[in-house]
Amino acid sequence: MTIRTTLISLCTALAVLPAAAQQLPPGVQSAQLLPGWTDADGNRISALELRLEPGWKTYWRNPGDSGLPPSFEWQESDNLAKISFHWPAPEAIRSGDELTLGYHDLLVLPFTAEPTDPARPIELAASIDLGVCEKICVPAHFELQAPAAGENPDPQIETALARMPEPLSIRPDCTRQDIADGIQLSVLLPRQKIDVAAMELKDRPDIWVSTATLEPSGNDTRATADFVPPSGEPFDLDVSSLLITLIGEDGTVEMRGCDLQGTPSVD
Repeated sequence: MTIRTTLISLCTALAVLPAAAQQLPPGVQSAQLLPGWTDADGNRISALELRLEPGWKTYWRNPGDSGLPPSFEWQESDNLAKISFHWPAPEAIRSGDELTLGYHDLLVLPFTAEPTDPARPIELAASIDLGVCEKICVPAHFELQAPAAGENPDPQIETALARMPEPLSIRPDCTRQDIADGIQLSVLLPRQKIDVAAMELKDRPDIWVSTATLEPSGNDTRATADFVPPSGEPFDLDVSSLLITLIGEDGTVEMRGCDLQGTPSVD
């Protein structure tokens, strides 16, 4: 918590960069919403394209122990009912003892935009805040509007969609216990060659989750992470909303939910 809090305070102190129209922050070469295309159901498939200077990075939706997750607002869009993101598998980025999850150099983040009225086109306009980092974190703000949708699928977006984690239908066993400021969850993962296990709660971005510690457990791996809500107290963790992303030698996979085996007592 200390590293994350310090970093957020630093980025807040840096404030928003000068308000010259679309002036790019340090480390950013370009940012745009790609035109994309309209699928057979009337949904628009588009993507954020963010090009960074060599050595710069931006963060995944769950940045790890430190970092700034991106946020999006779509109020200026027209005929837009819902946005669903399709996150490509992130990189595990190590800097000393610190581990973050994100992307170097280029991020193409696809999303599906569902219309309010399928008979009319969707006009996309986004207000985006995210962090870009080299040695320090710089807050970046963009006001972006997409061109009209194209007629054919965009190969760049299709490539990014193909880089999404492979979904697994396995529901691993898990246990939970109360800790002073939240919940600790321990999950038995059916893999040994795991570099990073990232846990999240779907639709609960307000809950901070630590990078999971990993330890061998027979032919499996046990991953343990702390879940800390804004209240700083134990809470009812709904394990059906758990999302686990595993990064390792065998690629990146994703599992949803776990089977709760009981609540161990706290020593």
